[in-house]
Amino acid sequence: MEPIKQSKKQQLSPVPKLNWTLMMGAAFLMATSAIGPGFLTQTTVFTQTLAASFGFVILVSIILDIFAQTNVWRIIAVSEKRGQDIANMVLPGLGYVIAGLIVMGGLAFNVGNIAGAGLGLNALFGIAPEYGAIVSAIIAVAIFLIKEAGKAMDRFTQYAGFVMIGLMFFVAFKTAPPVGEAVVKTVMPDTIDIVAIVTLVGGTVGGYITFAGGHRLLDAGIKGVDALPQVTKSSVVGILITSVMRIALFLAVLGVVSQGLQIDASNPPASVFQLAAGNIGYKIFGVVMWSAAITSVIGAAYTSVSFIRTFSKRLEQHHKWVIISFIIVSTLCFVVIGKPVKVLLLVGAINGLILPIALGTLLVAAYRKDIVGDYKHPLWLTISGSLVVIVMALMGGYTLIDQLPLLFK
Repeated sequence: MEPIKQSKKQQLSPVPKLNWTLMMGAAFLMATSAIGPGFLTQTTVFTQTLAASFGFVILVSIILDIFAQTNVWRIIAVSEKRGQDIANMVLPGLGYVIAGLIVMGGLAFNVGNIAGAGLGLNALFGIAPEYGAIVSAIIAVAIFLIKEAGKAMDRFTQYAGFVMIGLMFFVAFKTAPPVGEAVVKTVMPDTIDIVAIVTLVGGTVGGYITFAGGHRLLDAGIKGVDALPQVTKSSVVGILITSVMRIALFLAVLGVVSQGLQIDASNPPASVFQLAAGNIGYKIFGVVMWSAAITSVIGAAYTSVSFIRTFSKRLEQHHKWVIISFIIVSTLCFVVIGKPVKVLLLVGAINGLILPIALGTLLVAAYRKDIVGDYKHPLWLTISGSLVVIVMALMGGYTLIDQLPLLFK
């Protein structure tokens, strides 16, 4: 019996290391997809408005994000199916509706992401944002032309993630924020801004971002009940990476605000970096903005296409070219048309409704034996996930109604 045990151990020993690499790749793909140009602007503006009390918003959003991501990733892994296929099994045709919303949202937001990449290179090298966008698009396309595009994407997002976090903490250190006050207000805030909480949750796990890591793990072969501990860890790590970046930016902005310095409303994040470290700070902003934008371009394209590739064999066979086309179309929209503000407003409002619809559907699927087999979804995850669905549905509906009049002005 002893030789058999040794043989099994030898066969299984390489798996944890391989899986850990893939888990981190999925976590960083999700995190860097969330950390885009909008992430930088939202965090700066909310910190400027709420000051140290914004810490409470971050804390609540982290908890809600973990509930949402853990539910989605686990159900995708145990069903061994992508989100749209699960939705179609729950209600025929629903998967096509969700896929359509996510692709539409991903394409619109990618116009903003590619614009952010252009602005980042503009800050770094002074080139026109349109040319910066084209250069960034070429880099993103090149990643998907590599033979092992999945590994290249994982590595690129991880390196970019570490660079962004490192630079953000440097800027936070330079501004010398009142950390003690931030800690106190995180637990006992002066004001509680519900809209800010919903905005952060929608920006971190809304739309295509909810599924980015879960679909990446599925493509990498990490699936089934046995993989659930790894899937859960990966989902939590993804949220924590995003949260670390947001906390670092929050502290940097808080340091600027606490000194009474005036942030330029035309470009709040750039203004914070420049006030913190002068011209060097502005260059750091360029690096952070470009890193945030280019990784969001990659994440949006990869995940959006993952929602339609199962609908036909041709799409599945040529999905890399569909991803590349997605990036090219996004770039052309920005270069030729610019940022379509009204479209972004509408898609942003719709994006707030994608999370409750998708998460609610997956929670129903978690109790369907024809989808998850004998798997028993933890009650606490069902309750916490349902809470996220209700909160985001109410606030997402409010936001959509609020934004509709702006489209007709």
